[in-house]
Amino acid sequence: MNTIFALASAQGRAGVSVIRLSGPDAKKVVAKFVSNLPKDRVAGLRILTDGTGEPLDHALVLCFDGPRSFTGEDVVELHLHGSIAVVQSVLRVLGDSGLARLAEPGEFTRRALENGRMDLAQVEGLADLIESETETQRKQALRVVTGHLGALVEQWRSSLIRAAALIEATIDFVDEDVPVDVTPEVRELLIGVKSDLISEIAGSKVAERIRVGFEVAIVGAPNVGKSTLLNAMAGRDAAITSDIAGTTRDVIEVRMDLMGLPVTILDTAGLRDGQDKIEVIGINRALERARNADLRVFLAGDNEVLPLAQQPDDIRLTPKADITGSGVSGITGQGVSELLNNIQRVLEQRSSQAGLATHERHRIAMQSTLTVLDVVLPLVDLGPEHYDIAAEELRSAIRSLEALVGRIDVENLLDEIFSSFCLGK
Repeated sequence: MNTIFALASAQGRAGVSVIRLSGPDAKKVVAKFVSNLPKDRVAGLRILTDGTGEPLDHALVLCFDGPRSFTGEDVVELHLHGSIAVVQSVLRVLGDSGLARLAEPGEFTRRALENGRMDLAQVEGLADLIESETETQRKQALRVVTGHLGALVEQWRSSLIRAAALIEATIDFVDEDVPVDVTPEVRELLIGVKSDLISEIAGSKVAERIRVGFEVAIVGAPNVGKSTLLNAMAGRDAAITSDIAGTTRDVIEVRMDLMGLPVTILDTAGLRDGQDKIEVIGINRALERARNADLRVFLAGDNEVLPLAQQPDDIRLTPKADITGSGVSGITGQGVSELLNNIQRVLEQRSSQAGLATHERHRIAMQSTLTVLDVVLPLVDLGPEHYDIAAEELRSAIRSLEALVGRIDVENLLDEIFSSFCLGK
């Protein structure tokens, strides 16, 4: 592989900017502009020149010898003063050296994957960590980055390999007396993996909601104070309010950090028989988004029929407490704090059930494995004459797990995954 470089910190003026190089000539490139490179993992303050002796900046230089580096290759980092001019000058002289090229998006992380420093699940976790906006998202992404999901998948894979080995050993001795019946151990291994998969698949749906954010829809008739309540919850004027029914025509979204949980509050159109085509479209969108939301807040009187079936965790409140004296009011703020606390309590309870798998791709791979195990277990019960089919099915299940962590059959995914990374990653 050739040597690459890129700005690893954010674009623009900053206190410190970091330029990263990786590849076989990383040290050779930097040595053209810095004298006396520091030893492996020892930071050193050096004068960075343009190659002709003209100083560019005082830089903190760190060298990481491969394979004990992020990418698995020799890596050098230049910690510069965060001037736009300094960064541009250093990037220019690195490019003019002829020994390195500008990295493509995600290329540093891709090399880490190709050199065995990370698995594909960790790569996706790193992307999620970079994108995380709340404490819950950070914690979840960090668990994946540190290899918890990969370790779990490897545990399942080892169990399936053990089961397949036992079955194939029986096949090899089909014409002889096998001293031990392997069926009990094989069943125990398969049932253990199956139980784990069922649990993790269920938890993956919650984990994915944490990653992308929960949706909470405010639902009710026109002019019951939905937009005013949204503004009170958001702490700003996110939606237009008026005493004219039908003011909200489209779904208005406000994203917020609710005690560490990523939540998008949806202000929906008032549900009634539409007065014109545009309002009808808005009402249909409101119904669809409300049905698909993770939680609904109904603003309705005690005897009012709800437009949607209320789910167990949904919240029902009397609107306009500034007039009625009870319920919630976006105008006075009555009940708003209690509402936010209730939403946080419900979503936090759901979050406690989150698994390690955070992407639909993970869930599909696990579901594929589970489907195969549902086929294999009856085959095992039928006896040794069906073990050859069971062994082949188990190989299919193992391949599904290997695809989850990027060992096989994921080449078509890599370009899409790494395109979301910045140049310095």
